[in-house]
Parts: sequence; structure tokens; C-alpha cells
Amino acid sequence: MMAKAFSVASWNVEHFGAMPKNKAKPKKPVEPIIEYLAQQNADVVAVYEVVGSTVYDTIVTVMPNYQFHITEGPQTQEILIGVKRTFSSFYTQRLEFKSGVSVLRPGSLLTIQVDGKAYPLLFLHLKSLTEPRGFGLRDDQTERALKLRKVLDRACGSGGQANYVFLGDLNTMGMNLTFSTKDVSADEEIQRLKKRVKNRKMEVLAKSYSETYWPGSKSSYSPGNLDHVVAADHLQFKAFGSAQIDIRGWPQETTPEKRDAWTRKYSDHALLYFEVQKV
Repeated sequence: MMAKAFSVASWNVEHFGAMPKNKAKPKKPVEPIIEYLAQQNADVVAVYEVVGSTVYDTIVTVMPNYQFHITEGPQTQEILIGVKRTFSSFYTQRLEFKSGVSVLRPGSLLTIQVDGKAYPLLFLHLKSLTEPRGFGLRDDQTERALKLRKVLDRACGSGGQANYVFLGDLNTMGMNLTFSTKDVSADEEIQRLKKRVKNRKMEVLAKSYSETYWPGSKSSYSPGNLDHVVAADHLQFKAFGSAQIDIRGWPQETTPEKRDAWTRKYSDHALLYFEVQKV
């Protein structure tokens, strides 16, 4: 049995229910959402779609044993990273993941040190939309994440391999190409992602529940498989049944009505939890 290096909780809180016209004003109480995050007791937490001024008071009160970092820039959907104070870590904001678009999110690169080994974690919130431009930006952002693997491997010296993981809301929703039969389904985009990362000696980790996004029982949209964890293929993870990622939140609810209630209180995205084993 390998020993745990650290655990991670990754969660898109969908602006705490805020509307596009006023993203700084949550529609639902922030406290229960942060308390649910704190209950996971993860060593590293990543929260997507937050505004620092909205969450600051609550998160430093509810989670006092963490150091926090947040992305900055003209974008309105920030990525907040928290690390338990018992860990040695280094944080870098990576602007190349904006793909030249000022309002897109940068990447958040957090490197954790455990027993003298470095574990680089890249947290991403990729471009949404099924339009060709959205698909193309996601494609570019993903390629940048894969190229970073080469950079990190070189930093390990001759023959080295970085303990690299990239994860987050990758928005694998496919592409609709009008007046054409060349649409890309969401599943096809995910299968393509799996092939791309395998070519770089990485893998998309298996989840305990495939869908991570619940649009609501009355919605015309189907549940979406949008959130993923991609890891260097030499890394080991705690098993949750046959999965490496435990999906927590609305998938545990037994009826559509209960899922609706959970998403109204928390988020329409489930939380992803996993444990990296020591190399």
C-alpha cells in the first residue's frame, strides 16, 4: 500500500449563483458552499468562478489552516487555490493559458513539495461554448497544458519525468458547426482528449460518476461530463472502487428533485476529490 502524498478537492461553484450582469453579487449564501468544501478536508482545494471580495471573509474564517492564492486580471471568473499550511508549496499564475484573450482565465500552477519530491498541479478553467471559436480556444489551451509537460520534464534533468497533473473545468462540450455535418459531440471531444494526453504519457483519470454538471431536471440539456483530472501516467492514486476520482455532490442524490435541491444550495457542478500517492 503506497502512502498518500496529498489530497485535492476541485470544484466549480458557478459564481455562487450570481447572474452575468452582476457576478460579484451571489444569489445564494456563500457559507454553506465553503463549509461543504471545508468538510472534504483536502490538503489542496481549487475553487473556480469566484470573486475575492465575495469569498474572502468566509473562507479565511471557515478554513483558517489554509494559505490562499487567487488569479488576477480583467477576467471576472477567478480561480482560488488553497493549500494547508503544513505543506511547502510554490504558486505561479500562468498567463499563456489565456490564449491571447484578455478576459479568459489564466492557469494556476501550484507545486507541492512532499518528501523532497515536487508535484506540479495546473488548475484550469477552459473556454466554454459549443461554437467553433470556443472549441478552438479549448484546443489551444489544452495543447499549452500538454506542452508544459515537456518543460517540466526537462526541469527534472536527463530522463526525468515530472509528477504533473492538470485538472479543472475543461468544458468538454463539443462543437456545433452550422450548415455542416461536421459537428463534434461532447463524447468525441473527450475521446480526443484521451488520445492527445496518452501521446504525452498522460491519462484522463477515471471518475466514480461520469457526469459532473447537472443542468436541472426541467432543462432541455443533458448532464455534462465537463470536469476532468489528467495525470502523468506513472503517478498512482487512491482507488474509489474502480475509479481514481471520487465525484461528490449532486450525483449522490437519489432523485432528480433532490439533485435540483442540492444544486440550488451549492452548485450545478459536482466536486472532484482525489489522493495522490507518494512517488
